[in-house]
Amino acid sequence: MMKKMMAEATGTFWLVLGGCGSAVLAAGFPDLGIGFAGVSLAFGLTVLTGAYALGHISGAHFNPAVSLGLWAAGRFPASQLLPYMVAQVLGGLVAAGVLYLIASGAPGFDVHAGFASNGFGAQSPAGFTPGAAFLTEVVLTAVFLLVITAVTRAEAPAGFAPLAIGLCLTLIHLISIPVDNTSVNPARSTAVSVFAGGVWLQQLWMFWVAPLAGGLLGGVLSRLFSEKAA
Repeated sequence: MMKKMMAEATGTFWLVLGGCGSAVLAAGFPDLGIGFAGVSLAFGLTVLTGAYALGHISGAHFNPAVSLGLWAAGRFPASQLLPYMVAQVLGGLVAAGVLYLIASGAPGFDVHAGFASNGFGAQSPAGFTPGAAFLTEVVLTAVFLLVITAVTRAEAPAGFAPLAIGLCLTLIHLISIPVDNTSVNPARSTAVSVFAGGVWLQQLWMFWVAPLAGGLLGGVLSRLFSEKAA
């Protein structure tokens, strides 16, 4: 179990450092940054590479909503939920700390300006309401779980699951960065909001409740679809 927890912490570290790091360090650099599309691709690539590197050890969840959804789908034991979630949050926090140290090396850096945190209302990139952000997170996390459960089933082609999952996460970010900076992952949201503090931390509840609800929904739906196909 310790090896699995280390793999989950390492994978979540990579996801937060790569995804949030691209948003903080490269998205708008100064006139020619990577933009929303680049950040979306960065998140997808972290999951893709992390899954190929660590999936054989822990299953490469890197996300409490994924772990909960896989449990709801009957694909993950309840006894491992809490250890996985703790490892994911800790890995994300360490990554956010490393990113903070790097970003602090630039003049004018202000961690309280957001630090790639998720938010709604005035903290949404485009001013989306709490209801819009909540619905976005629930639906997109549910779809994410449907994809994950489909491409990791026993009869699926071997070796392609990380590619499909990474591309799905890229698409999710392309859709929803303007809404709330895209969470679908409570560990990712917690990691950066702890450093940003203030209103970012006050709004963190949304990015636990909605992705976890979406994960449960996706897991239940995947089980229903599997039963119909049987």
